[in-house]
Amino acid sequence: MTTLIVMPGTGSDADYAARAFGPAAASLGARLIALEPESDLVGGYLDRVDEIAQTDDDVLVGGVSIGAAIAVEWVLRSVYAHRCIGVLAALPPWSGSPGDSLAALSARITADSIEGDGLEATIAQMAATSPAWLATELSRSWRSLADRGLVAQLRAACSYTAPTEDDVASLPVPLGVAAAPDDPLHPIAVGRAWVARAARASLSAVPLTEFGPAEHRLGDACLAAWRTASAAAPAEP
Repeated sequence: MTTLIVMPGTGSDADYAARAFGPAAASLGARLIALEPESDLVGGYLDRVDEIAQTDDDVLVGGVSIGAAIAVEWVLRSVYAHRCIGVLAALPPWSGSPGDSLAALSARITADSIEGDGLEATIAQMAATSPAWLATELSRSWRSLADRGLVAQLRAACSYTAPTEDDVASLPVPLGVAAAPDDPLHPIAVGRAWVARAARASLSAVPLTEFGPAEHRLGDACLAAWRTASAAAPAEP
């Protein structure tokens, strides 16, 4: 059986990732494993995907935001990557150095606020300027992760060097990207650049206004893009 391993974005958790990718996994007949973030955000994810891939014949790896970038990194560097049949990348946030990425800036500001003002005050500030669905989701996940290294996760994310576009060009498996034209923290231009460089890749656009209240649309969009990429012939060198 194929196993789909997914990694949440920063400040999110396995509960959200499971809801986002659960229907996609079911349509594949795949076992879904949604990873919980640890204080060692990047290393923890990479190690646990290695552990799972050691015992599974076929794996798909994916994730949301930084989870998507780490999925690509795993395929490029793991000794178990030969077991991988594809990447499902939802909302890739940046390529290479975070630079002036809004997603990285948001993670840093959130970490500073939690340390300076406290968790509940930070949640209140976030909720006052966010759509109701997002306020509800982040309030839940931030409280869930507060005693499991939330601030360390945010710090790790905002300094993470993601795979570059040149790295993505060497990806040996089909890449399915879901990106939102109306999400400034995860610019659709990043997803388009990844797809343009990868040998076999496709992008499904899904607006934030659609997958926000119905998170499964994000995983479904990734799966649709991956299926398209898998059916395509590799690009000419």
